[in-house]
Amino acid sequence: MRPLLPVLLIVLALTGAGMAQAETVRIATYDTELSRRGPGLLLADILKREEQVMAVAGVIAEVAPDIILLSGFDHDTEGHALAAFADLLEAQGLGYAHRFAARPNAGVPSGHDLDGNGKLGEARDSQGYGRFTGDGGMAVLSSFPIGEVRDFSGLLWAELPGALLPSRNGQPFPSAAAQKAQRLSSVAHWEVPVTVGGTVLRLLAFNPTTPVFDGPEDQNGRRNHDEIMFWRLLLDGALPFAPPPRPVIVLGNANLDPVDGDGRHEAIHALLGDPRLQDPAPKSPGGKAAATPGHQGDPALDTVDWNDPRPGNMRVDYLLPDAALGVTDAGVFWPEPETPLAETAAAASRHRLVWVDIALP
Repeated sequence: MRPLLPVLLIVLALTGAGMAQAETVRIATYDTELSRRGPGLLLADILKREEQVMAVAGVIAEVAPDIILLSGFDHDTEGHALAAFADLLEAQGLGYAHRFAARPNAGVPSGHDLDGNGKLGEARDSQGYGRFTGDGGMAVLSSFPIGEVRDFSGLLWAELPGALLPSRNGQPFPSAAAQKAQRLSSVAHWEVPVTVGGTVLRLLAFNPTTPVFDGPEDQNGRRNHDEIMFWRLLLDGALPFAPPPRPVIVLGNANLDPVDGDGRHEAIHALLGDPRLQDPAPKSPGGKAAATPGHQGDPALDTVDWNDPRPGNMRVDYLLPDAALGVTDAGVFWPEPETPLAETAAAASRHRLVWVDIALP
């Protein structure tokens, strides 16, 4: 047996400290559009395995992320819908033992006429658009432990440095009193620490308002801009919160394309160009095949299939890892037409799931 000893030593050397293996973690963001017209209706649809619910679950099961941010997912106080959906995914082989969801600003009454139409108590008068409290919230499902979350959703819009607050005829819109009460986050801004091995990844999760459906004061466009700029200000240490330790990962539906459509594109350009982050530029063959005529952006980067020609398909969902992290792969789950799961992806949501693989030592 003695002649085998040198070979054994070589094997041990190659598999030891000198050849430490990296763990690949798949992280995803997905605007599921699992929002219903009233509280409890999403839970009912999950329990009866409604078609769209099963399509969303099928997409997630196909991509099999280790950590996923769900947006457009109705929130309930006891978390029954999220638990039922996690059970559904577990039945398909995905175990998410760690979960986080908090009440979003969506549907939370503000007590003010926030859209300036002279009426109170409408969906647009909530802190974030919502037909009921929790309408279209967010949630994180993770295979790895989640630590103490920081929820920045209570920050008032007027408290953001350099806030682009709307005005009309030189006066605060819709009113000075409303601006003193309105929060920045239309849904939420969270810092969610997830521990993977010896590394703590801090997910900076959000879902800004759409920049349209307003008047010449551009209330939604300005708010969308500032919701996106929040993360750069947080990393700069310019807010009344301590900057998050790195590495961080910014993810969510920003509701803003870098090139096409309405909105203040400079906000997403600034985030994509931040040297502390990297843009893996995830692509898909389905997005390329479904290009909207006249659009200037690369259709392979698109993440949402909106009606053509207006607004058309766009890139609005993002997953931007810390520049210090090693990205090994990335993509948008948008199969080409006439291929397996193309119909499932279309039936699930107009948005497409975006994923990134990160190598951790």
